[in-house]
Amino acid sequence: MAGISSTQQYPQRTGLRASLRNQKYQERALSIFCTVLLIVGALIILFPIGWMISTSLKTRFEAVQFPPTWIPLNPQWHNYRDALLNPANPFPRYFYNTMYYSLSVMVAEMVSCAFIAYGFARLRAPGKDALFLLVLATLMLPAQVTLIPQYILFTKLNGINFLGLDWINSYTPLIVPHLFGSSYLIFLLRQFYRGLPRDYEEAGLIDGANYFGIWWRIILPLSLPALGAVAILSFMYHYQDFLGPLIYINENVKYPLSLGLQQFRAPFGGTVYHLLMAASLAVVIPPIIVFFLAQRFFIQGIVVSGVKG
Repeated sequence: MAGISSTQQYPQRTGLRASLRNQKYQERALSIFCTVLLIVGALIILFPIGWMISTSLKTRFEAVQFPPTWIPLNPQWHNYRDALLNPANPFPRYFYNTMYYSLSVMVAEMVSCAFIAYGFARLRAPGKDALFLLVLATLMLPAQVTLIPQYILFTKLNGINFLGLDWINSYTPLIVPHLFGSSYLIFLLRQFYRGLPRDYEEAGLIDGANYFGIWWRIILPLSLPALGAVAILSFMYHYQDFLGPLIYINENVKYPLSLGLQQFRAPFGGTVYHLLMAASLAVVIPPIIVFFLAQRFFIQGIVVSGVKG
């Protein structure tokens, strides 16, 4: 009987080993397929950057010739100097304007959105949920719909010299509205705040702190990952903003980088593509550096805000 049972178990063991071996081969094949797919996707994404680098080192004739060439015959490294240090297009000034605009809006949205989101997430008030739904409803409203009404409003404010500020041909109309928050960022932070234990607030109330003190001393330090994600999203969006400055900024010296790049374009085929690509490459480097340096905080903030609440 023992010999019969061992004989019956042998095919079962062989079948189990074959099944495990097939499963291992399938996992390896799936891993290879995913790796190849990621490599192909990365090459597709990096193709424009590679073409940008190649064109930035070409002569004006090489940049427009057909068929195109990937490797310049004689790399023109002075293209970067000609593009970025041209007195007609003061890129250092454009960079300063862009950083002033982006960082100002980023700080304004971090503070305002964190404050508003805390109220929606932790405080009790009649009509709070309806008001929050109204805030979310603004996400469905395209920004282009409000451009003309906002421009008319700021024009009238500029006409009466409201608060003594320049509301046209300045960054004031581009920064002031963000002092009242962004609906998407408010939603992001609200989801994060709803996942925090209420024990922290109760301990603060027992110690005699008010709600503002709790938000400032307890909630904000705990929400650094989410605030990091908010900071990156805000900075990235306004660093590349084109439509807003195009409407409100009229003087060349006040242009951000997005409008500065526009100066390289010319009608009737007169665009200097080699200088345009050199300037564009210099413009995309700061956001890439910021994203890679703060990638951990960005991913952590998005994941925590998305799964909690």
